[in-house]
Amino acid sequence: MIKIWGKLVKDNRTIKDIVVTSDIEGSYQDNLKNCLNEICNKFDIPKPYWLPTNLEEYNKRGKTIFNAYNFVEDIEFDKFIIAEIDMKK
Repeated sequence: MIKIWGKLVKDNRTIKDIVVTSDIEGSYQDNLKNCLNEICNKFDIPKPYWLPTNLEEYNKRGKTIFNAYNFVEDIEFDKFIIAEIDMKK
């Protein structure tokens, strides 16, 4: 099971945030993708592209920040942040 916190930031203020979980059969990446899709759908934003810096940052810290460089479309926020929340087993 994976639990991800997503938030949108504009002018250094959180404008939306949500916590989602995924426990589908499959790999960690499948569950992460499922969480990211759910967050983007609930926020009604396009899905970001993972750049090498995002992948490196997420693998090291369990958190990454997407900005305008990660989206093809124009966005109405400054940052989209996702962070894994530790799950107690």
